[in-house]
Amino acid sequence: MALQIYNTLTRTKEKFVPQEPGKVKMYVCGPTVYGYIHIGNARPAIFFDVVRSYLENQKYDVNYVVNFTDVDDKLIRKAEEMKLPVPEVASMFIEAFYADLEGLRIPRATANPRVTENMETIINFIHELERKGFAYEKGGDVFFRTSKFADYGKLSGQNIEELQFGIRIDVDARKESPVDFVLWKAAKPGEIHWESPWGQGRPGWHIECSAMSRLLLGDTLDIHGGGQDLEFPHHECEVAQSEAMTGKPLANYWMHNGYVNIDGEKMSKSLGNGVLVKDLLAQYRPEAIRYAILSTHYRNQVNFSAEIMDQAERSVERISNAASNLLYRLNSAEEQSSELRISESLAQKLAGISAAFHTKMQDDFNTADAITAMFDWASEVNGLLQQSDVRRADLEAAYQLFKEMNLVLRIAVEAEAELLDDEIEALIAERTEARKAKNWTRADEIRDLLDAQGIILEDTPQGMRWRRK
Repeated sequence: MALQIYNTLTRTKEKFVPQEPGKVKMYVCGPTVYGYIHIGNARPAIFFDVVRSYLENQKYDVNYVVNFTDVDDKLIRKAEEMKLPVPEVASMFIEAFYADLEGLRIPRATANPRVTENMETIINFIHELERKGFAYEKGGDVFFRTSKFADYGKLSGQNIEELQFGIRIDVDARKESPVDFVLWKAAKPGEIHWESPWGQGRPGWHIECSAMSRLLLGDTLDIHGGGQDLEFPHHECEVAQSEAMTGKPLANYWMHNGYVNIDGEKMSKSLGNGVLVKDLLAQYRPEAIRYAILSTHYRNQVNFSAEIMDQAERSVERISNAASNLLYRLNSAEEQSSELRISESLAQKLAGISAAFHTKMQDDFNTADAITAMFDWASEVNGLLQQSDVRRADLEAAYQLFKEMNLVLRIAVEAEAELLDDEIEALIAERTEARKAKNWTRADEIRDLLDAQGIILEDTPQGMRWRRK
């Protein structure tokens, strides 16, 4: 098998070959931190985390960079509303972003550069573009000279001549062409600003990613990712800036995830149908949120609704229960056979499930079909646990396959072998005696009491067991 990635630049699937064997340089555009992130922001965060996890599964050393836009028009307006300095507002929502990532079971990136902490790098980048004739200053603003970059439009498939004539908004008369875009913005009175060769101001939106990705990952990335909405103009402008600067490809593989719809409608501020991640995490398990996102191929649109989340919860429960029951059996069982090797029949079944999982993941990270392999695993395990005599090696092999798949997708609750405290142990023992005495009322009372403490009791073929909610 060889990993295939759909490259937005070429509109085809291509075999993934990193520039340096065993190492991957990946940059994904992060949030503008002027508010709490919504489910649309969470989709690339979840999906590209899976990309990183699977690459690591394939023994790649992944240098994964996600930026923070911590100064722009939206942030300035938000700071004015909150009557706080821009950096303070940005830091507040960066911490909220990290909290949401933790809630969604997403490890932090290798680096999260902030615009405000890389101003010298950004200014130097713009100055070099100006020196090369790709940028020009007008009235304290600096624009990119699009006409000088012959390949403008190659990523998104836009035609520059059609773009020029298709612009219907008032065009800044200082621009040489309507499609020229801003690299540096002169500060308005009272705005946050930095000193530059062109006066006080701050960066335009597109330049930050070009400058910071080059600083941290070099001239050419292996993978550049982000939402479909960034393909034009943001990523198109990044290509122009970076390749004008270096004369090299900005990225060898471009990946874009589709939009998120809410109840069948596109999520938008005008409809007021955005769903915040922090609110979702208060209602649903993080694994269910991940499941809802990953059960659709990343390049397709995702529909998000209460019904879909309820279905996701049930699906997560099915896989999680199989894993939990397996671990309980594994932890409570002694070696039940003198045979220490995995049984041949189970080895073949697990190998088939593993092969199916990896085949789908290597086909452009097809998480939707990879999840099917996890359901197949759950069905196999549920059958295995019905047997009274099971090799410990079989249980261990089945659990290891679960761990491998779930480490990539993280859509099932990881069970842990926990010890009950003395009080709960005593209650469980009392309930057992009550059941033997057919005192069903007391047995039910104890079950309800344990339920209130977050302990769920389950009667299984292997006896009574418990798990936490």
